Amino acid sequence: MIRIFKTVDGKIHQMDEASEGCWLALTDPTATEIFEVAKRYHIEVDDLRAPLDEEERSRIEVEDEYTLIIVDTPILEERGEKDWYGTIPLSIIVTDEIIITVCLEDTSVLGRFMDGRVRNFYTYMKTRFILQILYKNASMFLHYLRIIDKKSEEVEEKLQESTKNKELIELLELEKSLVYFTTSLRSNEMVLEKLLKVERIKQYPDDTDLLEDVIIENKQAIEMANVYSGILSGMTEAFASIVSNNLNIVMKFLATVTIVMSIPTMIFSAYGMNVNLKGMPFASHPEGFAIVIVLSLLLSLVVAFIFSKKNLF
Repeated sequence: MIRIFKTVDGKIHQMDEASEGCWLALTDPTATEIFEVAKRYHIEVDDLRAPLDEEERSRIEVEDEYTLIIVDTPILEERGEKDWYGTIPLSIIVTDEIIITVCLEDTSVLGRFMDGRVRNFYTYMKTRFILQILYKNASMFLHYLRIIDKKSEEVEEKLQESTKNKELIELLELEKSLVYFTTSLRSNEMVLEKLLKVERIKQYPDDTDLLEDVIIENKQAIEMANVYSGILSGMTEAFASIVSNNLNIVMKFLATVTIVMSIPTMIFSAYGMNVNLKGMPFASHPEGFAIVIVLSLLLSLVVAFIFSKKNLF
């Protein structure tokens, strides 16, 4: 899908035809759309297809007629009726006429620009547009990292009483998301460092502060991802032991109950044998049945009391 946007009178508008100073947003484009854009703006087809590969690495390439910037952007994935986090490549192609973005699916980063929710955003100011995308991208990483931290706290509360693996699997999924985030942020950091050296991307005085903010925001996201990853890793190991300990407590309780219940079972089994009644206590007593039941219950209570004193219940 191809959408065309352009700033007109200070506001973003979706256009029907592309013109100089506009923004082409390609979302999961078809082969026909890729070839049309490649032919019109003299861009290599492989460069337009690159971000459609989920494993594509972040990089900057300077060609004769355009500059290609590929970074990883965070996305929300739904698996097993739950939200998880991952990353996909996002490419920014800058030509003399327009700026083109290519991504495998709609992202919240570009969605803010399309909806006109970004201040001082103009499609014809290409350098600022690139930096604004990179800044919003780093900010979105930070936003998702905070959500992951909150989710880990929720899982932590459940794990304290859990004997199942469900919560541990949730922690492992969150830890996997953090690994993806950390790897992507480090790759993006290398792109930002190279961006400073690309002469074709003009650095205006007004954009210097914005570029510094992008670098700071990205470094902060890397630090947060590393901290959260370390916490989750330790938490996973600790709670794996807790789950095992909770299971041992349950097994100990069941074993104790089995021992207590085995006492009346043994007494009743003895009275159920086909032997001479003369040798059986209370066998000839009129209230023998009630006496045997009461005695077995008393013995069970005594054993249960002893076990409770030893914290076996």
